[in-house]
Amino acid sequence: MRPPRTLYLTSLLLVTALTGCATGKDDNYGPELQGFQYPYPVERFKFTSQGQSLQMGYMDVAPTGKPIDRTIVLMHGKNFCGATWDNSIKALSANGFRVVVPDQIGFCTSSKPEAYQYSFQQLANNTHQLLEKLRIKKVTLLGHSTGGMLATRYALMYPAQTEQLGLINPIGLEDWKALGVPYRPLEQWAQSERNLTYAGVRKYQQDNYYGGRWEPAYDRWVDMLVGLFNGPGQPLVVRNSALIWDMIYTQPVYYEFKDLQVPTLLLIGTADTTALSRDLASPEVRAKLGDYKTLGKHVAQLIPNAKLVEFEGLGHSPQVEEPERFHQALMPGLLAY
Repeated sequence: MRPPRTLYLTSLLLVTALTGCATGKDDNYGPELQGFQYPYPVERFKFTSQGQSLQMGYMDVAPTGKPIDRTIVLMHGKNFCGATWDNSIKALSANGFRVVVPDQIGFCTSSKPEAYQYSFQQLANNTHQLLEKLRIKKVTLLGHSTGGMLATRYALMYPAQTEQLGLINPIGLEDWKALGVPYRPLEQWAQSERNLTYAGVRKYQQDNYYGGRWEPAYDRWVDMLVGLFNGPGQPLVVRNSALIWDMIYTQPVYYEFKDLQVPTLLLIGTADTTALSRDLASPEVRAKLGDYKTLGKHVAQLIPNAKLVEFEGLGHSPQVEEPERFHQALMPGLLAY
């Protein structure tokens, strides 16, 4: 029986392990992930937000197959970066899509402000400004995990610019707060992230993202995350991360799925049981949270014009766990539109 798939940063409060990556290195990266290699060139979008000069790192990848005159925007999750979309970028580009992959403010190669009022509306607006700068008028959105909440918010705010929406194991298919999960103060979120270790993060991801399996290719994503959080920018990285966790908890999109106006693909690894702050909930509440096999079917009924695609036995990141299987199912849903 697989262990519960909670968001790993809360679980890591209970983990004690040796530092270092699988190769024996102890890589630390800069506050904008300086030193970590992305699969495609990272460009910089400089703009002003909340009175601050900020920059978003992003990849803009041209089609390698016959162009179909469509652009897809990939929105990463909380514990991920644009780089973790590498297999999806290749598959989508080969099928004729232009692929734009931003790192949101507070994440990865983008700015970590001293202070920022995080909201999904603000992040959607930032992304919209990037697309305007690139002169892209209509997009398909594909969001994973927290990126699914952001993609939903973007589609609600900009329905005329959104031609199709794809959600991969999005968190926020339920409102944890309303279900009885207690609030976690910012300092508790920050404390959970100040001492990440490679071995601890890998153990969590192996148990939860990949059902106990591990491939050498997954080491890179553990190294990326631990190196960012343990690097010289740690205070700002941790502070921004805590603010983002607070945003996720306090700003549900669940009640607005019914308002989506665009065709939607809901792509669900059915073995996922991710639930924010599950460890704080009572045993009775905890037992009911994060049942993606049920949640996927339920939310597919809430969203007008939704199609549910299930991946039996896969977890929170089916596009990473079994990319070939995932993309074989994804492409017909995108290209049928």
